[in-house]
Parts: sequence; structure tokens; C-alpha cells
Amino acid sequence: MTTTKVTERTTATPEQFLAALTDFGPQRAQVWINSKPEFLVVHEHGDTWADVTEGSKAAGAIWERLRYDWSNPTDIVLTTTDSNTWGRGSGHRYTLSQAPGGATTVTAVVVRDGISVKGRVIAALLVVLGTTFIRKTLRTALRAIEARAANEPPTDA
Repeated sequence: MTTTKVTERTTATPEQFLAALTDFGPQRAQVWINSKPEFLVVHEHGDTWADVTEGSKAAGAIWERLRYDWSNPTDIVLTTTDSNTWGRGSGHRYTLSQAPGGATTVTAVVVRDGISVKGRVIAALLVVLGTTFIRKTLRTALRAIEARAANEPPTDA
């Protein structure tokens, strides 16, 4: 099992991050590059949870079914319930906190337990390259969320 932890700062608010993470609409892949439309299936959805399959064609198609739980909107947990690559101990956790000056600190912890040859090879690569890969993926998502937020109309206070 491989665990990778990265922390990034963003000008997006925790609410904007959560809104982007739980937006399962057609624009999802513009923020979350590993969630391609052809893999995206929302099985069930509640006020603070969702059961979603998503994936990409990376490494010959990787998909996973995740249970999203944002009942605590600053500690969001995605638990793998099925996958062609990752075991049930896999998943993601995003912890959000307001930093001084209005920035948001996002800590992402990604756990990967490979269940296939492909999964074990990718998990082994994550030991060496995981921090760089996860950080780049998170930064890409944060920049997209910031751009989306910049285009939102101002709210009346």
C-alpha cells in the first residue's frame, strides 16, 4: 500500500473547492484530469455523499468506484469501493483549512493498494514519483478552480 501526502495553497475558498470536487457534471474533466466523461457514472447522490465511478484511459484505462463523503466539508473522504486497479483500502482525503490572508490550505492524502499487476506497478512507481505526480494533479485542479471562481459573478454581501 502506498500513501502520498501533499499540501498546496489556493486562493479558492473551501466552499469553491468542495463545489468543484462534488460537481459531477460535463465540465468535471476540465478540473479533475483523471475523471474523463466516458467513465463517469453517478450511481447515487445525497446531500453530503455520492457513489460515483470515474477514471481515465491513462495506463490502459483505470477506473474506480468511490464513495464520496463530505458530511464534514473541510475533511472530505473518497473511499474506493470497486476498481480494476485499486483495492478497497484505497482512496483520497482532502483536508481544507483557511490560511492567513484568505488563502486555503489543501492537504491531499492518496492511498493506493494495487490489486492487479498494473495496480502494483503503478503503486510502486508512486513510491518514487507519487509526490510529484499528486502535487502536479492537485495544482492543475486548484488552478482550474481558481479560474472558475474568477469568472463567478460577485455575491451581494
